[in-house]
Amino acid sequence: MCCAAYPDMIRTDTIRSRKDLPMTDNIRKKPEGQELFVFSIATALLLFLTAIVLAPPKELLRGMVTIVLTRDALVTDYFELAGFGAAFLNAGLVLSLAILLIRLQKIPFTGLTMAVLFINAGFALFGKNPVNVLPILFGTWLYARFHHASMSRYIYTALFGSCLAPMVTELVYLLPFSLPVNLGIAVVVGIFSGFVLPPLSVHTASMHMGYNLFNMGFAGGLFAFVMVCVLQSFGLNSNNVFIWRYGRPFWLPAGLYLYFTAALLFGLFLNRDSLRSLLKLMRRPGRAVTDFVLMDGAPTTLVNMGIVGLICTTYILLIGGDLSGPVVGAILTAFGFAAFGVHAKNYPPVLAGVLLSTFFTHMLPTTPGIQMAAIFAVGLAPIAGQFGIPAGIIAGMLHAAVAVCSSSLYGGLNLYNNGFSTGLVAIVLVPAFESFIKGFQIKKSKPSNTKRKGADSAQSGGIHDT
Repeated sequence: MCCAAYPDMIRTDTIRSRKDLPMTDNIRKKPEGQELFVFSIATALLLFLTAIVLAPPKELLRGMVTIVLTRDALVTDYFELAGFGAAFLNAGLVLSLAILLIRLQKIPFTGLTMAVLFINAGFALFGKNPVNVLPILFGTWLYARFHHASMSRYIYTALFGSCLAPMVTELVYLLPFSLPVNLGIAVVVGIFSGFVLPPLSVHTASMHMGYNLFNMGFAGGLFAFVMVCVLQSFGLNSNNVFIWRYGRPFWLPAGLYLYFTAALLFGLFLNRDSLRSLLKLMRRPGRAVTDFVLMDGAPTTLVNMGIVGLICTTYILLIGGDLSGPVVGAILTAFGFAAFGVHAKNYPPVLAGVLLSTFFTHMLPTTPGIQMAAIFAVGLAPIAGQFGIPAGIIAGMLHAAVAVCSSSLYGGLNLYNNGFSTGLVAIVLVPAFESFIKGFQIKKSKPSNTKRKGADSAQSGGIHDT
């Protein structure tokens, strides 16, 4: 009642108190509540700036045309296909589109928002572009309209569901009809996939019980597998693509290190206690839904994101890997999911599992598929967080084996191949781990139960004797 009676006085006092604050505190207060939005916009601008620095306008335009008109099946590295400049320009456009759609729905930026933004920015380096994602987005919009629901309820599903974007481009070239007919069919199939993914993703989430952070990758893989089977029944075969840029120019890891360090420092600038809060964050298992922004705040989440990004980049450099479009895209994806379940405690065990698997198989740590599997193993981080380090290592080793062969099931039409792999691994391992732990707990409690029963029997015998 007092506050309602004197609103002007409260506003004046607030303004006066803000003016009395030091300049750094005033700057720190300005983005309050909008930290992640500001960071996302800055990232999009950085991608555009990088593109302009790396290539002249004509080359950027030519590269974008190449990206839009070329097959996008897994693995199509835009660094190699169209050049660094065009690839970063494409990533900036896809990221900007995602930011715009989320802002239009007036959705606050949370950990899930950062995950969906950076998975789109990452995969815009190898498979997504502003054209082939549109039919899927429109299909999910139709689903929302059909159920008389707001698009804000399904916007994340739509953006994650763009993992099937290569299917749209593939059908244009694969179908035996004229170009206009092929294009029309491709658009209709894209719309249909966007319409089907929302209910399908709900069911797949219950299968792995939140231990696979890339749930849409699992749902998209199932849908793509069915579509490939349908195509093959008509004698149409979709084959995997392998376009890969080897090596790592000096400026690229330097830029990644600077970017991730900037994210970390920005979080510390917003809240000096972020490092202390980070210890609390790292005690969380990470099982979906674990939104670090809602639970621990944006500043702490940004610090965690920066650390995870640095871990991923350092790992690739230590093994002598390639900073190709798919690998950088994977790193950006891990960076985004560090706001939604992944941290520096639950990720290293699964990463170590992928690396250890190469000592027992014919694969090398630098094999392209294994490089991607190591970074995308973040999808299984909740297993290590919930069941411990040995379980995480086992999950990482199994993921490395499954991820290498699973893409052939759907002809590379599901960009989130590692998401499909992590879904299968979680479905197989989680029940086994839960059963083992439950059995161990029962076995451990048996001696005490036996002693308790013996004591109860003795007491019962004593009563009968009296």
